[in-house]
Amino acid sequence: MTNNSPRKIIIFDDDDDILSICNYILKEQGWEVHTFTDCNDITDRVVKIMPDVILMDNWIPDAGGIIATQTLKKTAALKNIPVVYFSANSDIQLLANHAGAETYLAKPFDLDELERVINTVV
Repeated sequence: MTNNSPRKIIIFDDDDDILSICNYILKEQGWEVHTFTDCNDITDRVVKIMPDVILMDNWIPDAGGIIATQTLKKTAALKNIPVVYFSANSDIQLLANHAGAETYLAKPFDLDELERVINTVV
């Protein structure tokens, strides 16, 4: 990857407000942002984009964030893409560990926190 090509991120969340805020902030920081409101055909979608990082909501339709993340981590070509698990659940750390995510971000989050967590994994 050359230095001038944008880093790519996929956000899986069914909340349009979160998608639009994250999309705006991350594009401002030079990311190429892809968003999905469900995790159907997740491996096909991720293979087409091959992002540098994935943000995964816990309550994403239809399978849910844990199964979606586990599916990615079981796929050889995708297992090394870092996943940031995000949720308003109080037990988010347990959920992220169970899913196999590299780290997590509790909702609601501030934008500095979003940036900091993403930068820890890329």
